[in-house]
Amino acid sequence: MSPRFEVCVDSARGALTAQDAGADRVELCGALSEGGLTPSAGLVETVLEAAREIEVFVLIRPRGGDFVYDAHEVRAMERDIETALALGAHGIVLGALTADAGVDMAVCRRLLAATAGRPVTFHRAFDMARGPFDALERLVDLGVKRVLTSGQEVSALEGAPLLARLVRAAGNRLTVMPGGGVTERNVARVLRLTGAREIHFSAGTTVDGPMTHRNSRVLMGATLSRSEYARRLTSPEGVRGIMAAARAADTAG
Repeated sequence: MSPRFEVCVDSARGALTAQDAGADRVELCGALSEGGLTPSAGLVETVLEAAREIEVFVLIRPRGGDFVYDAHEVRAMERDIETALALGAHGIVLGALTADAGVDMAVCRRLLAATAGRPVTFHRAFDMARGPFDALERLVDLGVKRVLTSGQEVSALEGAPLLARLVRAAGNRLTVMPGGGVTERNVARVLRLTGAREIHFSAGTTVDGPMTHRNSRVLMGATLSRSEYARRLTSPEGVRGIMAAARAADTAG
């Protein structure tokens, strides 16, 4: 079976790039500079209207930082899930941990109830969890369809040893999907070393924006934020290159 490809995007243009390249699914996020936050309802609706031939899974994460959420944040997440699904999202990406880095079963059950049976991916909060195999079993108990993880390392390639063990432990009960630092140069190695059948990547590239008048004295965000005059886009060449490299390795056996 050929590998399945999920592309992380933050725009309708990115979703269309992934769709045109033949990817299977996109994870739609806002604020990728924060590691991804819940996209606006307007963005969800626009992406679903523009990219009709690809699955769109919507990330639900109300803020950056840790994955321990208070009651107000959990309620906001429930409403965001309901909104995304009402707009036509095909699935949801979520995650919550306890203060001692276990899977927060109570919060996850509430969020899963809001999904009304739609497929759910547990996001890279998994990489902050202690006891990855215990966390995996808890996700199986919750009925999560897949888990996105770098193998608790900075990249999926570095986390490949743990990823391989997680893939074997999960069996057919849920899908372990490597993600984090996946490129055209390493995707074949990640798939070969882990035995995974799905892969997640962004294929992002930075391009110069169209503004001709520029005020270099002002920043809209933190001191180390990206320039207001640069844009981070999903690269068509990057998406196609990663997919081609993975398929070529799969065909070669």
